[in-house]
Amino acid sequence: MPPPFCAPAKGARPPWWPENEPWPPRGPLLRPYATRGRFFRRLAMLAGVVVLFGVFGILSLAWFVATTAGIVGSSNRAAVMMVLGGGLFMSLAGFVMLARTFRRVGSPLRAVMEAADRVAAGDYSTRVNEYGPPPIRALAHAFNTMTERLQNHDKLRRDLMADVAHELRTPLTVIQGRLEGLLDGVYRPDPAQLQELLDETHVLSRLVEDLRTLALSESGALELEKESIDLAALARDVVRAHHADAASRDVRLDLDAPGDLRPVEADAVRIREVISNLLSNALRHTPSGGTVAVRLSAVSGGVSVAVRDTGRGMSADEIAHAFDRFYKGPESRGSGLGLTIAKGLVAAHGGDIRASSEPGVGTTISFTLS
Repeated sequence: MPPPFCAPAKGARPPWWPENEPWPPRGPLLRPYATRGRFFRRLAMLAGVVVLFGVFGILSLAWFVATTAGIVGSSNRAAVMMVLGGGLFMSLAGFVMLARTFRRVGSPLRAVMEAADRVAAGDYSTRVNEYGPPPIRALAHAFNTMTERLQNHDKLRRDLMADVAHELRTPLTVIQGRLEGLLDGVYRPDPAQLQELLDETHVLSRLVEDLRTLALSESGALELEKESIDLAALARDVVRAHHADAASRDVRLDLDAPGDLRPVEADAVRIREVISNLLSNALRHTPSGGTVAVRLSAVSGGVSVAVRDTGRGMSADEIAHAFDRFYKGPESRGSGLGLTIAKGLVAAHGGDIRASSEPGVGTTISFTLS
């Protein structure tokens, strides 16, 4: 059995990396760092010049004192004074240059340090002005990017907690109400009542498992047991398992899976979950008399799986949020996690998933594995 997979493959985009930024980082993201070595070399050269100027000034002053005290003879006192004055001027100029340089560097660094203290205290809205030498501006920009991401992640965390509490409240409220009704004699403890309670526990259990899978996939800690699998055979099994649901909804379920597709390296259980989520979602959004089609095809470097329905379709705004946690369309009755989990599982395999739709025609969700 192959070892479990705990992180994205080398070179693959990490699940936490923003989708609007290239991976691996390139171009403007790395440009500020190219000047960092040059900046510190210049700073070191400036410090060396100041030290030389200072040494020259000290030696000139020592020469003047020695000449004045008669320790060292001098035939030209005017020349001594000129050397002393020149040494003192050069030392003073060097120290002024160094002070200005450190002020240009120290002021923005102090601002970043003070801002870091505020972020450590929990104020993720903190930002700093981006000024100073190029490497310091790059540092300030990186700090602002970091705090913006921390602020976004904190908002996502708060929203997730609120959404989880809302989703868990519904089945718990139903279970509590039914149990109280049974105890008070409002409901008879017959098999029908007990079956409804069991159905609600299944809803609760499925939601908890979905949240666990989502957390593991987004943190990169999801363990995958990869093996060579036949996607066509796997898709046929999943479609067969959904035939009863499709028949109850009066929805036609089609499958186009060529038998000559090459095997892919994937976790069969997780990919089955992806296809099942996409099928369940498509069946929920397809009206009676509609069609849900599953099509597999060979693409460059892998196999593509597409699930198409003939539902009402989605607008551009709905497509943009289709893979967000707990996002539901106007007619959705699910938990809002199916597509999010599918995206996380496909990303963990190093694949990509996308949605396309046309209002009034239907929606297609497709993913590719190599």
